[in-house]
Amino acid sequence: MSAARTRAAALTDSAFVVGDAARSMSPASSHVSSPQLQPLLVIGNKNYSSWSLRPWLALKWAGIPFDERVVFLGGPGYGKSQIPEVLALSPSGRVPALHVGETRIWDSLAIIEWAAEVSRQGKLWPDEPMARAVCRSLACEMHSSFGALRRDLGMNIRRRTTPRDWPGDTRADLARVVDIFTATRRDFGAPAGGPFLFGARTAVDAMFAPVCTRLRTYGVPLEGAAAAYCAAVLEDAAFREWERAAEAETQTIAETDAL
Repeated sequence: MSAARTRAAALTDSAFVVGDAARSMSPASSHVSSPQLQPLLVIGNKNYSSWSLRPWLALKWAGIPFDERVVFLGGPGYGKSQIPEVLALSPSGRVPALHVGETRIWDSLAIIEWAAEVSRQGKLWPDEPMARAVCRSLACEMHSSFGALRRDLGMNIRRRTTPRDWPGDTRADLARVVDIFTATRRDFGAPAGGPFLFGARTAVDAMFAPVCTRLRTYGVPLEGAAAAYCAAVLEDAAFREWERAAEAETQTIAETDAL
């Protein structure tokens, strides 16, 4: 067997040990007996780092025990992927990054896919093939799109502002988000039962959770299915755990607070 295949096999074996451990341990107290099997998730400030929130929720929902390390963002190198402490932990110079043994997995969606493959407790994609394909399409759209929304509505969990007149490209992004929430709940979530986009929690809910916080922070009015969906996300126990930690942080990022 080649060295690459041996390494891949070892990672798969380690991953399944983590999956088995997740079934018998609560998220708050779970620790794998062998330290090298406990993944480490490197994240940014919980108040601001939307990309960190996404895989953190997915790991929690999948029942995978993990440790976390918060690297506070801002200061020299911020916005340029050149923060020295982040570079030491993530090859891209960005958070999040997941350390599994000697391997590092960076990018939120890649970490979520790893969690979906490893977990034996919580499914992160729908079972039905077409629902799963649509779910992946939406997750990828969130991953690659909505540039204006990201520009003008930075995640800031502690903050509350009043509604404002957004630029045209931002209004288009917001309209698309509301359409996604409404149509997906109608076509998949409501028929499946449960309050999330596909009924039960899936990866796409982790991808859109930061958007729900943004809509709340900036006072974007919601109605009907979109409002009910965001309420379900913001009431989720794992999200509330993250939110409490974000509210307790004292570090600030002036650029985001000024939006």
